Amino acid sequence: MKQVEDSEILEKFANERTKNEAFNLLLNKYQQKIYWHVRRLVIDHDDADDLVQDIFVKVWKYLGNFRNDSQLYTWLYRIATNECITFLNKKKQKNNVSLDDVSYDLADKLEESNYFNGDKIQRKLQQALLTLPEKQRLVFNMKYYDDLKYDEISEITGTSVGALKASFHLAVKKIESFLLNTD
Repeated sequence: MKQVEDSEILEKFANERTKNEAFNLLLNKYQQKIYWHVRRLVIDHDDADDLVQDIFVKVWKYLGNFRNDSQLYTWLYRIATNECITFLNKKKQKNNVSLDDVSYDLADKLEESNYFNGDKIQRKLQQALLTLPEKQRLVFNMKYYDDLKYDEISEITGTSVGALKASFHLAVKKIESFLLNTD
């Protein structure tokens, strides 16, 4: 199946008669990528599933206002990332706990998850990621898993490329240390 161009999706979305078709094309192209981006940040499948639905409701609502001053996928990632950060902050406030405690809770969910079927190494990597500060984890996920370039991550997060490189470097060092110091 031929991959549809973002410009075609946007063009179809602007037309009331082809708006639904355009949104289906967008979902087919990006839903799985967004799901895994969200899932790596919130860990829990049910939470990720709910967030992805919320994200695409926002996308439906605001896609008509998309200004084309960025790429469509960076716009989608920015919405997804902001929704995840908001979700994690609400979770932290609701439970009146630190982000470290939320990370421990997420690590427990990772262990119990029926949806996570990674091998031991992958599970260890996920546990290591949960020890990182939020920004470093976000940058690492986007660079390592999503294979985004620093300028794309900069556009999504509003952070300078230099700061992103530093965050990624620190994240890698912390992950290496975690993996070397655990069984």
